[in-house]
Amino acid sequence: MTIRLYDTSARQIRDFDPITPGCVSIYLCGATVQAAPHIGHIRSGLNFDIMRRWFEYRGYAVTFIRNVTDIDDKIIAKAAAQGRPWWSIGYENERAFNDGYHALGCLPPTYEPRATGHVTEMVEMMRGLIERGHAYEADGNVYFDVRSFPEYLRLSNQELDNLLQPSGEGETGKRDPRDFAMWKSAKPGEPTWETPWGRGRPGWHLECSAMAHKYLGSEFDIHGGGLDLIFPHHENEIAQAKAFGDAFARYWVHNAWVTMSGEKMSKSLGNSVLVSEMVKHWRPIVLRYYLGTPHYRSMIEYSEEALREAESAFARIEGFVQRVVEKAGGVVEPAAEVPPAFAEAMDDDLGVPQALAVVHTTVRQGNSALAADDKEAAVARLAEVRAMLGVLGLDPLDAHWAGEGGDRGETVLNKSVHGVVDSLVGLVLQQRESARARKDWATADAIRDQLNQSGLVIEDSPDGPRWTLGPR
Repeated sequence: MTIRLYDTSARQIRDFDPITPGCVSIYLCGATVQAAPHIGHIRSGLNFDIMRRWFEYRGYAVTFIRNVTDIDDKIIAKAAAQGRPWWSIGYENERAFNDGYHALGCLPPTYEPRATGHVTEMVEMMRGLIERGHAYEADGNVYFDVRSFPEYLRLSNQELDNLLQPSGEGETGKRDPRDFAMWKSAKPGEPTWETPWGRGRPGWHLECSAMAHKYLGSEFDIHGGGLDLIFPHHENEIAQAKAFGDAFARYWVHNAWVTMSGEKMSKSLGNSVLVSEMVKHWRPIVLRYYLGTPHYRSMIEYSEEALREAESAFARIEGFVQRVVEKAGGVVEPAAEVPPAFAEAMDDDLGVPQALAVVHTTVRQGNSALAADDKEAAVARLAEVRAMLGVLGLDPLDAHWAGEGGDRGETVLNKSVHGVVDSLVGLVLQQRESARARKDWATADAIRDQLNQSGLVIEDSPDGPRWTLGPR
């Protein structure tokens, strides 16, 4: 068994060779909490949640770090515009991100450090870089000298002579316009911290280099994030960390975007779809299926139609699970191992689409067993399906999706409403069965069609007709 991952720095799929056998360390660039998350933000956390689950299934002990950038230009600007403290903006949106991760079934990280809690580590790293000749102070700012680091831009495969380095307001005193800020000098009304070079605040890139070093050491296995972070963020992280003396990340893994009309989903373009709004209209488990089942390196073009297709596809899986549970007369535990074809797909750069095809094939086999009244085979297929869905975080029988930890009053209400509907539909189905018994097929079909128009799907089984909610 060998897990293989596409390494952005090598531009190829590589066998995963951990630093410590049986262990894997992952650093994921998390949220910049200047606004509530859209589904593009949450996709990254979800993709790496599936990675983490697969490593754990394969027997690895996983240390998973996902940081929070709680200080940055946009947070400060928003706080000034709204007349609020900068930290209240950050904390409000940090909670919104965590609500989104939880709603879509992401496991909590091992640690989730905030940038503002690690200024001491940033100062230590800057001091070391200045001493080694890789950084310098100017006008209260501290810059990284990109010409001092020959490996600069290898990740993004750019030429230094053609580089346009993004710069922020007040970045004065640079020796070279391509140098980037690690620390920004104090400005009126902005939060500041004391340093040997005067008061100021962190630059975006420094925080991740410092936090990765603190929580994962001088070398770790996997650094992850969205494609948009390759440059400048990840490129600058590498420069800082390696110039400081760290070996840093062995593998660089990047997920693709969620797009709308071919453009990356972003707040600045006004084309974002907030998670908090999406979960009002779509079941969170369906959103997870929609965002998590394409390959992590494939773009997802957002559309209502695509979401409805995902809803229908998951409904077929969920319907099979419900039917077998009813047939078995109780919960069927997941199998100890996933089918070999599923494992092969997941080992090959987390091939979720191929793995999902195995899920659907197994569901079809299980449905055939149900149709043949082969309870033993149906139960065996469900055990395999549950094992596979568990790896993907999509098992509808998992406690997370069964309402535990949610609003228990709402759960009780839903069960009560379901009972009432079940009784009413049962009466209608009795009328349909009576029509079928007297071979009044027109009436029986008319009753079924009316129920379908009401959003119910009627299935005839050896144990009699049963109903489920159909896709919208």
